[in-house]
Amino acid sequence: MADRTNHGSGRARAYDPDPAAPGRGCDIPGCLHEGQYRAPKSRDSLRDYFWFCLDHVRAYNASWDFYRGMSPGQIEAHMRDDTGWQRPTWPLGRLGGGMPEEDLVHDRLDILGAAGMRQGRQGAKQAAGAPADLRQPLDALGLGWPVSLDQVKSRYKELAKRNHPDANGGDRAAEERFKIINLAYAQVRSHLLPEQAVAR
Repeated sequence: MADRTNHGSGRARAYDPDPAAPGRGCDIPGCLHEGQYRAPKSRDSLRDYFWFCLDHVRAYNASWDFYRGMSPGQIEAHMRDDTGWQRPTWPLGRLGGGMPEEDLVHDRLDILGAAGMRQGRQGAKQAAGAPADLRQPLDALGLGWPVSLDQVKSRYKELAKRNHPDANGGDRAAEERFKIINLAYAQVRSHLLPEQAVAR
């Protein structure tokens, strides 16, 4: 058996035979040497191996091109996926793509409501008593009715910060949400400002 330790360091040398070698001949036809070094058969079968002798595994490795046959776009996408270990990721500030669906969250203590994080259908139900022209803007902001100008400002700042294009890497969907939030805020604010002035 070959000495697998590098003299003085106690570590295996990179070119030492693989201890998991199946004890058969090299997979290159006509080669009489033992296949002691493994090499993946393709990028789609990285755990399915050829077994080569040292000379043939070196030749195989020298000609190996993981990205052969892929377009530049596919290569770029694969490299981006590799930076996250092939797991799904989201830009900072996206929280995994947005708030969870109201029907999927059993919030018996109304923690989301207390934190001003209710959106979607819940916001629409809460805005049911609002003037007709404010129901959609209030729904977009996730606010109920009645609402104060301070509540609207606070909610707007929170949503604008979360959906600002700079916080989402220029994401188009976030940019569209940002526009909707701005329009909704302007509409609700213009409605509330005269009321606030009268109240004072």
